[in-house]
Amino acid sequence: MLETLMNLVQQQSGQAVINNPAIPNSQNDNVMQTIASSILGGLGQQAQGGGLGNLLGMVVNGGNVQESPVTQGVQQNVEQNLMQKLGISPQVAMSIAAAVVPMVLSKLMHKASDPNDSSVDGNSILGAATGQQGIDWMGAASSAMADGKLDMNDLMRVVGQQGGGGLGGMLGGLFGNR
Repeated sequence: MLETLMNLVQQQSGQAVINNPAIPNSQNDNVMQTIASSILGGLGQQAQGGGLGNLLGMVVNGGNVQESPVTQGVQQNVEQNLMQKLGISPQVAMSIAAAVVPMVLSKLMHKASDPNDSSVDGNSILGAATGQQGIDWMGAASSAMADGKLDMNDLMRVVGQQGGGGLGGMLGGLFGNR
């Protein structure tokens, strides 16, 4: 998953990183590695911080990745890490994150839904984000969304079917304050 993410970041970082005069060429690899790991970390924060439903919906439906609250949260995580870990100015970090994150997430979701691309799928994205590997997220989500929407009852039913006791507690905590 991280390798696929890193490849997507490298493909999408031309103008924002490689051709950016504010980023020394010697830092290009560090910036791209920080972006990739921050995207993965940001997806995890979204899954654990109340955005699992949005993340699941984005993975299942694709939809408009640009306007997703998940994308916005991941983008903020990338910005913070670029500033804290690499000392990049807030303006440059924001412009890099705004240029790279939506494109990478859009391509990642496209790859996940492409039956001819086995590099990543929805289960691996959700497993990496939640730390819950081995759950058939996509099968459970499609049955949960049979009514055309995904709500807390659907998620709790999915967790019950998957036997994920610890995950059930996590989901209950996530959605209990809505």
